[in-house]
Amino acid sequence: MKKGDVLTGKVEYVSFPNKAYVRVDSDNPEDNGRMVVVKNSIPGQTVEFMINKKRGDKCEARLLQVLSKSPQETADVCPHFGRCGGCTYQSLDYSAQLELKENQVKEILDNAINGEYQFEGIIGSPVNKHYRNKMEFSFGDEVKDGELALGLHKRNSTYDIVTVDGCRIIHDDFCKILMCTLEYFKERNVRYLHKLTHEGYLRHLLVRRTSKTGQILVDLVTTTQETHDLNGWKEALLNLSLEGEIAGILHTNNDSLADAVVNDSTELLYGRAYIEEELLGLKFKISPFSFFQTNSLGAEVLYSKAREYMGTTKDKVVFDLYSGTGTIAQILAPVAKKVVGVEIVKEAVEAAKENATLNGLTNCEFIADDVLKALDNIEDTPDLIMLDPPRDGINPKALSKIIDYGVDNIVYISCKPTSLARDLQMLQERGYKVDKACLIDMFPNTYHVESVILMQYCGKEKK
Repeated sequence: MKKGDVLTGKVEYVSFPNKAYVRVDSDNPEDNGRMVVVKNSIPGQTVEFMINKKRGDKCEARLLQVLSKSPQETADVCPHFGRCGGCTYQSLDYSAQLELKENQVKEILDNAINGEYQFEGIIGSPVNKHYRNKMEFSFGDEVKDGELALGLHKRNSTYDIVTVDGCRIIHDDFCKILMCTLEYFKERNVRYLHKLTHEGYLRHLLVRRTSKTGQILVDLVTTTQETHDLNGWKEALLNLSLEGEIAGILHTNNDSLADAVVNDSTELLYGRAYIEEELLGLKFKISPFSFFQTNSLGAEVLYSKAREYMGTTKDKVVFDLYSGTGTIAQILAPVAKKVVGVEIVKEAVEAAKENATLNGLTNCEFIADDVLKALDNIEDTPDLIMLDPPRDGINPKALSKIIDYGVDNIVYISCKPTSLARDLQMLQERGYKVDKACLIDMFPNTYHVESVILMQYCGKEKK
């Protein structure tokens, strides 16, 4: 086997994250029966693929097409499935998706955790369609020099965009806003920002819609290379027949070279610059760029499990590290003595403070700083610690400081089990034992899943 070879084979199993192991079916006896990793495949499929990486005997390949479906593929799919890079497991019945994710993550945890622990399995999302409350759509074209498109990146493509007007993981209101925006700018021949020449105007369309209140926030992200009157676009949106209600329409300027939504400046075109969501009886203001779990109903399940694992917080000081907009902190706060949240994103911290005021909570302190630095300056000593770090996990130096507190219970929420497994090694070496683990499916139809871990301190001496 060499780079560029096109082969076929059957998918035998899939490991996290989305690594399908395919047994090659080839007339060449040297290749026949070998295993190749092909992403975006499902157990039981027969697939055609091209070798694109080769290191010694290990090969990775890019999926070209599915020659025959897996017997597990019984679910209906949206018209974009297979072309769009958003969903991998959409063709699987939801129970099969859950089983696949559970097996993948449990294998990682079993290898990482010392001794016995209680594995509580996986809890499915309350809804597995139309669940996302935020989308960042990109402007571009579906084929080179084609007509304007607005949607998500085509699978395995940096440039091509699929207009996802039939997407199954978002509410129909998203699709109506997407198509209204696309048609408006297509009719006026407005250019999108070309990634190679860095010329053009349209970059992204950011849409947020709350699940409980149905409030909608729309933000058009453009360059400053051109000037356009956006009143017509605003009026077109306001005239749409939507199930929810548009609370705000914004225009953000972004001249960054990075293909990401960066806020250089924002103009309010209509309404207000935030929406409000409700979680577990609390209210939260959500601005265009603030972090908030993308599955509101799933977040209630996740945070309820985290609160259960944390145990009683009555009269205790709780540290919520990597606290984002302070959602978990405020859920833990009502009976706690004090909750201290630490988050490096200043905008998220300001949102957390506003939300605490909105919910009448006076025992929350939110600090805008890197956890590694902040722990040296906090005067409070925690009784319990909640961890919800980014995908890459916790800086080892920060984790060492966290362990030094020697609190009885640490609850760790992770969206990447391989990062969690790495951090568990140090935690266990320094005196913590994993007591319980549970998975929460926050991202149906994709390979992502959240893990919640309860650890108890078993060391000899606390600092």
